[in-house]
Amino acid sequence: MAADEVMADLIARLGDCTLWHTPREAFPTLCSAIIGQQISTRAAATVEARLREALGGQLEARALLRADEATLRGAGLSTAKARYLRALAEARDTVTVDALQPLDDAAATKQLTAIHGIGPWTAEMFLIFVLQRPDVFSMGDVGLRNMINRLYAGGAKLDARATRAITERWAPWRSIACWYLWRLTDGDDGVWQ
Repeated sequence: MAADEVMADLIARLGDCTLWHTPREAFPTLCSAIIGQQISTRAAATVEARLREALGGQLEARALLRADEATLRGAGLSTAKARYLRALAEARDTVTVDALQPLDDAAATKQLTAIHGIGPWTAEMFLIFVLQRPDVFSMGDVGLRNMINRLYAGGAKLDARATRAITERWAPWRSIACWYLWRLTDGDDGVWQ
């Protein structure tokens, strides 16, 4: 709050951060991140709910590997996302908290992005939500970038350098700042626990 007046205002308006109040499981969280790539929070929640129902209630590796293409597509997944979820299911033993927690952010990101369908954004979401790393900012998150543009530049599009300069004020708590920006962006539609 002391480092940034805009963030201080958000914290005062939105209250205490609850980002890590509920621990998250690695595999389902990665599935959710893949499902949510490049679509709205609301659309992702709908697709995920349909997929969970189609798989018997849970996002589990074995169920994903057993499901046929028609089942996955029927839940609302694109062909690419269905492939990505299968690749994740096949690599499930390398994406556990036990396997990734000892690694620094760069090494964990490298291990995650080695899986087809997991890019930097998905890895960053894993670092924030599962490994609970406090100082992650996703430059590839359109919602975060748009909110920074709105709050700090009156809606004008800031380049990466200007955006990084703003986010550096928040170090070593950039993950917390992301939570506040997402909360402002998505309101009650996001998953904030």
